[in-house]
Amino acid sequence: MEAWEKIEQTQREIESYVIDDSDTLEAFRIKYLGSKNTIKPLFQEVRNVPAEERKTFGQKVNALKQGAEKRFESAKQEVQSEAKSIQQDIPDLTLPAYPNPTGAQHPIQLVMNRIINVFQRIGFTVAEEREIEDDWHNFTAMNTPENHPARDMQDTFYVKGDLNRVLRTHTSSVQARVMENSQPPIRIIAPGRVYRNETISARSHCQFHQIEGLYIDEGVSFADMKQTLLYYAREMYGEDVKIRLRPSYFPFTEPSAEMDVYWGLENEIDYRITKGTGWLEVLGCGMVDPAVLTNCGIDSEKYTGFAFGMGIERQAMFSHRIPDIRLLFENDVRFLNQFVDA
Repeated sequence: MEAWEKIEQTQREIESYVIDDSDTLEAFRIKYLGSKNTIKPLFQEVRNVPAEERKTFGQKVNALKQGAEKRFESAKQEVQSEAKSIQQDIPDLTLPAYPNPTGAQHPIQLVMNRIINVFQRIGFTVAEEREIEDDWHNFTAMNTPENHPARDMQDTFYVKGDLNRVLRTHTSSVQARVMENSQPPIRIIAPGRVYRNETISARSHCQFHQIEGLYIDEGVSFADMKQTLLYYAREMYGEDVKIRLRPSYFPFTEPSAEMDVYWGLENEIDYRITKGTGWLEVLGCGMVDPAVLTNCGIDSEKYTGFAFGMGIERQAMFSHRIPDIRLLFENDVRFLNQFVDA
C-alpha cells in the first residue's frame, strides 16, 4: 500500500472510530496518539516519496495527527460530560431517607385483635371458614326453619342462579362446620366478615364483621356463659363496666339473651346511639339448642354448651366513641389517621 493510501485509510478509521465511554476513548488514544501509535510510522514514509511531494506529504501527516488529537479532545469532553450527568442522577446513599407517613391498622382490625386476645387467654382457639356458604351450614344446621324471617330475600344475599349459596349472614356457619368435624370439648371463636341485605344507616351496614364464640363440653351451664362474658367485658371496657342480660330469641340457642353495656347519656350523640336508654347492645348469646348439637352429630344428651356472637363494628364504636358506623367503611384518611398510635 502506498504512503498516500495509508494516510487516507487512517483518516477514515479516525473519523469512523466509535467512542462511547472511557474504555473506547483510552483505546483510541493508545492507537492514534500513544507512544506506539499508528500515525508515527507515516512520518518515516517521507523518505520514500518523491522529493517534490515530501512537503505536501509531511503536511498531510501533520494534519492527520492534529485531526486525531482534535477528535480525542472532543470525544473526551463528551465522555466526561456524560459521566457527570450519570453521576448527578445517582442519589447520595449516605443521606437520611425522606420520612414516609406511617400507616395504621384499621380500627376494626384493632378491636378484632383485642377481642381475640381476650378469649385466647382463657383457652379459646380461632377458627375461620368460607364467606360464601351453603344453605345447610348457614341456616338449617343452626336450627333455622325454612319459614324463618332470616331466610327472606330482604335479609340475605343469595348467589345469582343458585339459591342454595349465600353470602354468610353470620359466622355461626363456622361453628357448624367445626362441630361436624370434631367432638367436644370444643372451645372456639370465629372472626370474619358477614353480609346482610339491610339499609345502611348510622347504626347498621350491609357488610360488617363478627366474632362468634362456642364452648361445648359436659356440664356447661348458663352461669359459665355469664361469667365468661363478664370477664370479656371487664377486659375490654374496664373493671367498672356495667352489663346486663336481656331475654331474647335466636333459633340456635335456648334460652337466649342479649348483652348490653352501659354507654352513658352525656351528650346528644349518646342519646342518638343508645336511643335514649344509655345502654348499647354489644352481643347476643345463649345455650346451644340441643337440635343444633344433634344436627352436627354431637350427643345432646351428654354435652351442653353456650354460644355468643358480637359485631366488631359495634365494639369499635363503643371502644373509640365512634358516632356513625359508616365512618368505618368510607376509607377517609382523616378518620383513619386518628388510629395511627392506637
